[in-house]
Amino acid sequence: MTNKRILVLCTGNSCRSQMAEGFLRQMDGVEAFSAGTEPAERINSHAIEAMREVGIDISRQQPEHVSKYLTQEFDIVLTVCDSAKETCPVFIGKVGQRIHHSFEDPAGQSIEKFREVRDQIAEYVKTLI
Repeated sequence: MTNKRILVLCTGNSCRSQMAEGFLRQMDGVEAFSAGTEPAERINSHAIEAMREVGIDISRQQPEHVSKYLTQEFDIVLTVCDSAKETCPVFIGKVGQRIHHSFEDPAGQSIEKFREVRDQIAEYVKTLI
Protein backbone atom coordinates (compact mmCIF):
# COMPACT_ATOMS: atom_id res chain seq x y z
CA MET A 1 0.00 0.00 0.00
CA THR A 2 1.37 3.40 -0.95
CA ASN A 3 1.16 6.33 1.40
CA LYS A 4 -1.30 9.08 0.68
CA ARG A 5 0.57 12.31 0.01
CA ILE A 6 -1.23 15.35 1.38
CA LEU A 7 -0.20 18.99 1.08
CA VAL A 8 -1.92 21.51 3.36
CA LEU A 9 -1.86 25.15 2.24
CA CYS A 10 -2.62 28.44 3.90
CA THR A 11 -1.24 31.92 3.53
CA GLY A 12 1.45 32.19 6.21
CA ASN A 13 2.04 28.49 6.93
CA SER A 14 2.49 29.41 10.58
CA CYS A 15 -0.67 28.14 12.33
CA ARG A 16 -3.51 26.20 10.69
CA SER A 17 -1.58 24.36 8.00
CA GLN A 18 1.19 23.49 10.45
CA MET A 19 -1.30 22.06 12.94
CA ALA A 20 -3.01 20.06 10.18
CA GLU A 21 0.36 18.72 9.02
CA GLY A 22 1.13 17.71 12.61
CA PHE A 23 -2.10 15.75 12.94
CA LEU A 24 -1.73 14.13 9.51
CA ARG A 25 1.83 13.00 10.27
CA GLN A 26 0.43 10.95 13.16
CA MET A 27 -1.75 8.90 10.80
CA ASP A 28 -0.61 5.61 9.33
CA GLY A 29 -0.21 5.64 5.58
CA VAL A 30 0.06 9.41 5.25
CA GLU A 31 2.93 11.61 4.10
CA ALA A 32 2.02 15.16 5.11
CA PHE A 33 3.49 18.48 4.09
CA SER A 34 2.42 22.09 4.52
CA ALA A 35 3.25 25.33 2.76
CA GLY A 36 2.13 28.91 2.39
CA THR A 37 1.51 31.32 -0.43
CA GLU A 38 3.27 34.01 1.68
CA PRO A 39 5.12 32.02 4.37
CA ALA A 40 5.91 33.57 7.73
CA GLU A 41 9.39 33.50 9.22
CA ARG A 42 8.45 30.91 11.84
CA ILE A 43 5.61 28.90 13.29
CA ASN A 44 3.41 30.77 15.72
CA SER A 45 4.41 29.91 19.30
CA HIS A 46 0.75 29.46 20.33
CA ALA A 47 0.35 26.83 17.59
CA ILE A 48 3.38 24.97 18.94
CA GLU A 49 2.01 25.16 22.48
CA ALA A 50 -1.51 24.07 21.51
CA MET A 51 -0.17 21.05 19.64
CA ARG A 52 2.23 20.14 22.43
CA GLU A 53 -0.80 19.97 24.76
CA VAL A 54 -2.15 17.07 22.67
CA GLY A 55 1.23 15.34 22.46
CA ILE A 56 2.34 16.50 19.01
CA ASP A 57 5.60 18.40 18.57
CA ILE A 58 5.58 20.74 15.56
CA SER A 59 8.42 22.91 16.85
CA ARG A 60 10.86 21.54 14.25
CA GLN A 61 8.58 22.21 11.29
CA GLN A 62 9.31 25.30 9.22
CA PRO A 63 7.11 27.55 7.08
CA GLU A 64 7.79 26.84 3.42
CA HIS A 65 6.73 28.43 0.16
CA VAL A 66 4.26 26.51 -1.97
CA SER A 67 6.56 26.82 -4.98
CA LYS A 68 8.70 24.05 -3.46
CA TYR A 69 5.87 21.58 -4.12
CA LEU A 70 4.47 22.64 -7.50
CA THR A 71 6.06 19.80 -9.48
CA GLN A 72 5.35 17.06 -6.94
CA GLU A 73 2.45 14.63 -6.95
CA PHE A 74 -0.19 14.69 -4.22
CA ASP A 75 -3.30 12.69 -3.55
CA ILE A 76 -4.84 15.70 -1.83
CA VAL A 77 -4.08 19.40 -1.79
CA LEU A 78 -6.05 20.91 1.07
CA THR A 79 -6.44 24.66 1.48
CA VAL A 80 -7.36 25.71 5.01
CA CYS A 81 -7.93 29.43 4.48
CA ASP A 82 -9.90 31.36 1.88
CA SER A 83 -6.94 33.49 0.82
CA ALA A 84 -4.82 30.45 -0.01
CA LYS A 85 -7.71 28.96 -1.98
CA GLU A 86 -7.99 32.13 -4.06
CA THR A 87 -4.25 32.41 -4.70
CA CYS A 88 -3.41 28.71 -4.97
CA PRO A 89 -1.04 28.26 -7.90
CA VAL A 90 -1.38 25.71 -10.65
CA PHE A 91 0.41 22.48 -9.82
CA ILE A 92 2.49 20.93 -12.59
CA GLY A 93 2.60 17.59 -10.77
CA LYS A 94 -0.43 15.33 -10.60
CA VAL A 95 -3.00 16.25 -7.94
CA GLY A 96 -5.76 13.76 -7.15
CA GLN A 97 -8.12 16.06 -5.27
CA ARG A 98 -8.22 19.71 -4.36
CA ILE A 99 -10.21 20.25 -1.19
CA HIS A 100 -11.02 23.46 0.65
CA HIS A 101 -12.06 23.74 4.28
CA SER A 102 -11.63 27.15 5.86
CA PHE A 103 -10.69 27.46 9.52
CA GLU A 104 -10.69 30.74 11.42
CA ASP A 105 -7.24 32.30 11.68
CA PRO A 106 -6.16 32.18 15.34
CA ALA A 107 -3.08 34.38 14.79
CA GLY A 108 -3.03 37.35 17.10
CA GLN A 109 -5.63 35.80 19.38
CA SER A 110 -5.52 33.97 22.70
CA ILE A 111 -4.22 30.46 23.27
CA GLU A 112 -7.85 29.45 23.82
CA LYS A 113 -8.63 30.33 20.19
CA PHE A 114 -5.65 28.23 19.06
CA ARG A 115 -7.02 25.31 21.07
CA GLU A 116 -10.45 25.74 19.52
CA VAL A 117 -9.05 25.82 15.98
CA ARG A 118 -6.68 22.92 16.78
CA ASP A 119 -9.62 20.78 17.89
CA GLN A 120 -11.61 21.68 14.75
CA ILE A 121 -8.64 20.73 12.56
CA ALA A 122 -8.14 17.46 14.46
CA GLU A 123 -11.75 16.44 13.82
CA TYR A 124 -11.64 17.48 10.17
CA VAL A 125 -8.42 15.69 9.18
CA LYS A 126 -9.89 12.41 10.44
CA THR A 127 -12.46 12.69 7.64
CA LEU A 128 -9.80 13.02 4.92
CA ILE A 129 -8.48 9.47 5.16
